[in-house]
Amino acid sequence: MATVLAPVPPVSEWFGDLDALNRRAPNFFAGRPVILDLGGLRLGREDLDGLLAELAARNIAILGIEGAAPSLLGSGTPPALSGGRPAGEIDTPGEAAPAETPAKEVARSLILDAPVRSGQTVLHLEGDVTVLGAVASGAEVIAGGSIHVYGALRGRAIAGAAGDPTARIWCRRFEPELVAIDGLYRAADDLDPAFRGQAVEVRLLEDAIKLNLFERG
Repeated sequence: MATVLAPVPPVSEWFGDLDALNRRAPNFFAGRPVILDLGGLRLGREDLDGLLAELAARNIAILGIEGAAPSLLGSGTPPALSGGRPAGEIDTPGEAAPAETPAKEVARSLILDAPVRSGQTVLHLEGDVTVLGAVASGAEVIAGGSIHVYGALRGRAIAGAAGDPTARIWCRRFEPELVAIDGLYRAADDLDPAFRGQAVEVRLLEDAIKLNLFERG
């Protein structure tokens, strides 16, 4: 399994969120295979080279690239990955180039219809993450905002990763390996066993992790 980084405009703000994550978890990307998804950007080759240089300066090694036009890739860039979203350019002689369509507004929340399986990492620094299934042991969900898990939380949930102390974590069945908000965390061994298997809200209160029970719907 690889971690997917999908830059969104404005890229300078996206890098700011990434730097905030690195400050809170300096070793997060150490040894991780990372895929760069460029589907949300319109880049030239110089822009791509600059983006890769910025990532390399942060010690983030890119395994491959998805969502990029073939003309962007070549010598000096990571390889294109097969099986991703198709991308290409078609020149039609004698016809005017179509007008550029406005960039779509980036969604601030990410909703996952499927469970997060062991070994998977979901990284979404632009807002909340909602998982309609479970988060398995060995899986990881990292959100810039809050995290909502409608099933069992058995892996790691890291909310407020972009520096939001008001972020919270909700789950229907509380069995995590680790929970964290805005850089403060508790591992499974440090959590009150009375909350295990319950519907739980996790929040920060006076710079401390606090757990609350809530009614199951």
